[in-house]
Formats: sequence, structure tokens, C-alpha cells
Amino acid sequence: MVDPRAFGGRGLDDLENTNLSWVGFVMLLLTALLMAVANLLIKNGIARAVGFSPSLLALFQLLRQPALVVGVLLTGISALLWFRILASQKLSTCYPLFVSLTYSFITLGAFYFLHEKLSIQKLAGLVVIIIGITVVARG
Repeated sequence: MVDPRAFGGRGLDDLENTNLSWVGFVMLLLTALLMAVANLLIKNGIARAVGFSPSLLALFQLLRQPALVVGVLLTGISALLWFRILASQKLSTCYPLFVSLTYSFITLGAFYFLHEKLSIQKLAGLVVIIIGITVVARG
């Protein structure tokens, strides 16, 4: 096996000792935001296409929805940013933050843009998640 440090890269041992940097956190925040916007756009595109069924006709109808196409492109951009985060930050810190932030952004975006209901239980869960994000980011 080739050691990545031989080519100027970082080995797994080096990554284990790396705390989440401010640049890493900002990239993580941007990635989660892009993924949330992508999901909201995809949901909007599917709604405008009047749902989805597993057929070629339904697929072509979806591909004619600009919101869905932009949502898929943002998903790809988000994935590329995620790869960069994985290359430089600890997975055990970044993944919980990514999922928590994405969940929070999607829940708030669905409430605001899609007019979905936001129950007391969801609000309480968001508060707990935000507390968790703060604890994990500092750890």
C-alpha cells in the first residue's frame, strides 16, 4: 500500500489528530446548506411534475422541471465539497454535524418555503440538535 504522505498528502494518523478548523466548519455549513436547498428544490420539482412513478415518462417529466435539475446539480456540488471535507477533517466530527445541520436547514426550509407544519416536537428536536451541534463542534 502506498503511503499518501509520500506524495505530499496526509496519512490517516495525521487526520485523527486534526480538530475541526474554522475553514472546515464553514465548508461543512455551506455543504449542508447546499444539500438542504437541493432537497427543497427536488421536492418542488417533483410536486410541479405532479408526483413521481417509476416509469420513463415520469422521469422525462421530472427532467423538464428546472427546480429538479438545479437540485440535482446542487447535490453534485455538495458531494464534491463533502469529499474535500473528508480529505481534511475528522469523519467522527463532520458527519454528525453535516447530518444535523442538513436536517435543521431542511426542516426550517420546508416550513418557510413549502409551508409544511412545524410541531412543538419538531421545534424541541431542533433545539436539541442545535445544542448537539454546538457540543460536537467544540469537541
